[in-house]
Amino acid sequence: MKIQFLGQNCFLFTYKDKTILCDPFYNYQKEQSGFDITAQKIDYILLTHAHEDHIADVGEVLKEHPEAAVIAVPEICGYFDNAQNKIDINLGGSAKIEDLKISMVPAHHTSSFPDGTYGGVPVGYIFRLPEGKNVYLAGDTGVMADMELFPKLFGHLSLSILPVGGHYTMCARKAAFAAAELLKTPKVIGCHFDTFPPIEINHDDAVKHFADKNIELVLPKLGETFEI
Repeated sequence: MKIQFLGQNCFLFTYKDKTILCDPFYNYQKEQSGFDITAQKIDYILLTHAHEDHIADVGEVLKEHPEAAVIAVPEICGYFDNAQNKIDINLGGSAKIEDLKISMVPAHHTSSFPDGTYGGVPVGYIFRLPEGKNVYLAGDTGVMADMELFPKLFGHLSLSILPVGGHYTMCARKAAFAAAELLKTPKVIGCHFDTFPPIEINHDDAVKHFADKNIELVLPKLGETFEI
């Protein structure tokens, strides 16, 4: 699986011949990432919740890739009535993409669309790859006791993608605690940081919080790609 960071909580996951675009918000900083939606093949749009910085570019994605399937809670799927294909799962449910299983898990946050429409509950996802490799995409969340159940329920979390910007989500210190004490994950890709002034962070301090707990933290640059 390849993972490309496109800003905030927007990631492009590529697994075999399928692409999954999470929380489309790529236009905000595309001059730095170089991301061009017209040059992509998008098979799925994965949404964690309804806030504008997570759904702002969904309309454009559906315009350029009308057959892309939206994966989200039923309330979010229902909101995008122009989507031709929808996979409306809920907590405890999973979506299957070839031999990749994407399971929906809770997140502690809020969720409503910019026009005030109810967006259902916020969620995260566990990507369950073959050979026991699992990737946790937290979405926007604070620390929560449920996190301790994830490695017990799904198995070892090889990589976790956690918000570290504070203010609206966990800060780096709290995310490091969650990673070490609850998720038991050895590596974290940080997200939801530096996009706006309230979530600007000190990178050295953030890395130290994780290093103190023997966890590798990567603070990705826009457009940077990782592989697992």
